[in-house]
Amino acid sequence: MASRQQTMLTRLHRVRTLQLNLTLADEARAQERVASEHQLSHRIGQLIEAVTPTPAATASAASLMANAHFRHRLLESADAAAARIRAAEQRAAHAGEQTKAAKRDQTAVEKLMDRARMAAIRAEMRALEDMPAAGGASRRNRHDPC
Repeated sequence: MASRQQTMLTRLHRVRTLQLNLTLADEARAQERVASEHQLSHRIGQLIEAVTPTPAATASAASLMANAHFRHRLLESADAAAARIRAAEQRAAHAGEQTKAAKRDQTAVEKLMDRARMAAIRAEMRALEDMPAAGGASRRNRHDPC
């Protein structure tokens, strides 16, 4: 019975460890996604600053309109990037919660395994205590007095 329980706990621990590793990988991917979205947003911000219209004597109305149009499109892209950042941060937070839950599950299985191990040790100790003593009156003296 004890070995059956031990094999079940070992299998369960293996599964929980696999789940934990998968959720850790998901969380790492989510964090990478957040960082990538932040970099993209920063790059879009740099582009917006680069196309800011500057008054110049030689600037034509067509080039100012083109810059304004391009800047407007970049601002729309910046808004979309901000929405993607929020979504990526939500996914990262969700992945973090899943990782915490997987870690809790794995820790619970490890505690069960420790309890089962301690119970087996206590049972062995009781079995040793219940064994008859190896010495005493029942032991025969091999060397009779000469």
